[in-house]
Amino acid sequence: MPEWWSYSTEDFLLFSPRTYWRLIERHNEALWPAHVLLLLLGAAILLWVIRPHPWSHRVIAGTLSVLWAWLAWSFLWERYAAINWVAPYVASLFALQAILLALLGSRLRWSLSRAGRARAGRAHLGLALFLYALAVHPLAALLAGRTLRGAEVFGITPDPTAIATIGLVMMADGRWSWLLLAVPMAWCLAGWATLHSMGAAEQWALLGAALVALIPVAQRRMARPASKDHP
Repeated sequence: MPEWWSYSTEDFLLFSPRTYWRLIERHNEALWPAHVLLLLLGAAILLWVIRPHPWSHRVIAGTLSVLWAWLAWSFLWERYAAINWVAPYVASLFALQAILLALLGSRLRWSLSRAGRARAGRAHLGLALFLYALAVHPLAALLAGRTLRGAEVFGITPDPTAIATIGLVMMADGRWSWLLLAVPMAWCLAGWATLHSMGAAEQWALLGAALVALIPVAQRRMARPASKDHP
C-alpha cells in the first residue's frame, strides 16, 4: 500500500480536466447569449459603485444575491453535481451566501468614490479584482489554448463570480461586510485546489483572490485593540 506522502493532488481529483472543461462548454452553450447581458450587468454594477445613487446599494446587493442563488442551482446542482458528489453540499453554501447578501448587502455602502483614506488601498485592490473577473478571466481560456466556448463569465460560472464578489465587498463599507467574504474565499480556495490538480493557469487568480479576502479580516483584528484603548 502506498504511503500517504506518495499521493499528489491529482490522485484526489474526481474527474479528468477534459471532463471539467467540457462541462463548462456545455453550460455556456445552454445559456448563450445570457453572457452578453451579464457582462453588461457587471459593467452597470461597476458604474453604480463608481458613481453611486441612493438606490444603488440595494440593487447591487440584490443582484449579487440572485446570481449566487442562480449559480447554486444552475451550475452546482444541475451540472457540477454530475461529476463531483460534493457539489450539492456546496450549493447550500452558495444559497447561504445569497441569503447573507440579501440581509446584509443592502446595509453596506457600495461606493468607490466615497472610500475614506483608511480603506482607499483596499477599495482600489477590490476594483482591480472586479475588473479582472469581469474582463480578463473570460479570456483565460484562450491563453490556456482552449476556445471561448469554455470561457468562464461573471454570473455564469462560479469562479469569476466569487472573485468579483470579493472585489465588490473590498470596495464596500459596513460593519459586517467581512461576513460576505467567507463563502467566496472558501470557493476560491477549493477552486484553486481543483485547478492546481489539473495544472490550469487560472488557479493563481483564485488563490490571489482568496488571499486578498483576508485583508479586511486582518484589518478588523488589528483594529480591535485600538477600539479597546479608545472607547
